[in-house]
Amino acid sequence: MNVLVIGSGAREHALCRSLSLDPAVTALHCAPGNAGIAEVAELHQVDALDGKAVSELATELGADLVIVGPEAPLVAGVADAVCAAGIPVFGPSGEAAQLEGSKAFAKDVMAAAGVPTARSYVCTTPDEVAEALDAFGAPYVVKDDGLAAGKGVVVTDDLEAAKAHAAGCERVVIEEFLDGPEVSLFAITDGDTVVPLQPAQDFKRALDGDEGPNTGGMGAYSPLPWADPALVDEVRRTVLQPTVDEMRRRGTPFSGLLYAGLAITGRGVRVIEFNARFGDPETQVVLARLRTPLAGVLLAAATGTLGDLAPLRWSEEAAVTVVVASHNYPGTPRTGDPITGLAEVAAEDAPHAYVLHAGTRVDGDAVVSAGGRVLSVTATGEDLTQARERAYRSVARIGLDGSQHRTDIAAKAAAEAAAKA
Repeated sequence: MNVLVIGSGAREHALCRSLSLDPAVTALHCAPGNAGIAEVAELHQVDALDGKAVSELATELGADLVIVGPEAPLVAGVADAVCAAGIPVFGPSGEAAQLEGSKAFAKDVMAAAGVPTARSYVCTTPDEVAEALDAFGAPYVVKDDGLAAGKGVVVTDDLEAAKAHAAGCERVVIEEFLDGPEVSLFAITDGDTVVPLQPAQDFKRALDGDEGPNTGGMGAYSPLPWADPALVDEVRRTVLQPTVDEMRRRGTPFSGLLYAGLAITGRGVRVIEFNARFGDPETQVVLARLRTPLAGVLLAAATGTLGDLAPLRWSEEAAVTVVVASHNYPGTPRTGDPITGLAEVAAEDAPHAYVLHAGTRVDGDAVVSAGGRVLSVTATGEDLTQARERAYRSVARIGLDGSQHRTDIAAKAAAEAAAKA
């Protein structure tokens, strides 16, 4: 199988790494990719938002499968263009991707499908915003209706901060606050059959102890030793399958990766949001545990044959990923700083720990930072404690001036699991 992956982040590096280990994949391409992806795939320059350019590249390469990683190309209809060229594509149509592209649209779908979620108001004027904030009270949850690269949500007790965030958006969704731990659950679907992956938990806040501003994600772990074993099946039955069925009923079937961000509240599971693609950094830990070769699963979703596949196989090991971010992230990041220690991690810590590149590029003989989240250091182990130790040992080998990372990824879950053992 000849596979083309679209994107340039750590999610795409994780996808490319898994595909490179799949014996069925005979040629692997990525556009535009990054410095780390270049080690496992042939890179090509393309405007990821240009469906015509992507489909022409896929045709030129003779791709048997195109995987669209990020949300913006999906919402822009890149998958539609590839599909129109007669090439199987893993990723929803532009219309179906509105599940992520518009939070108001997602709320409408959930209401029609009977999916449990937070009560909410869609607001377009300051008066509507003020009324909605007053109706729910603090903590205030204010979400930009459109795409915001994981940083469009503000949760705050400060009424003025909530109003200020709303004022910077054309349309906002204001919700009741959902208490309880958050869970990310991915499902692969062909528009009919739904195959859930293993759950993960990510860490959105920039600083230890869930302090600081919201980010695109500073780390993740899987499995969740504290979660009810029946959780995945419950979410498939009450959230994922009804949503996929409703999208098909509307004439806009959703195929690809449906990501449910969930809150496990005192009143049961509630959907916080949907995404239309693999989440970053949860993909890094979920794929680290997947034992079924990836390409065949994604091709089955792209060709409507997911129901014919055998159940997915998973490692019993735990996985932890720690994001190394650049100076000033999630503000305007400093870029161009040299990164050291990558060869040392590869030599000393493989295969249990490895580095997935996010915002990197090659500058002469050096790899330098080229974005806010720069690296995802990922490790596996017999349990979360061992996976954490391995991940942080590798993080300590990395040199990047001014970089930052959280030191408490999976710490609480690891301690609780160890206490139970």
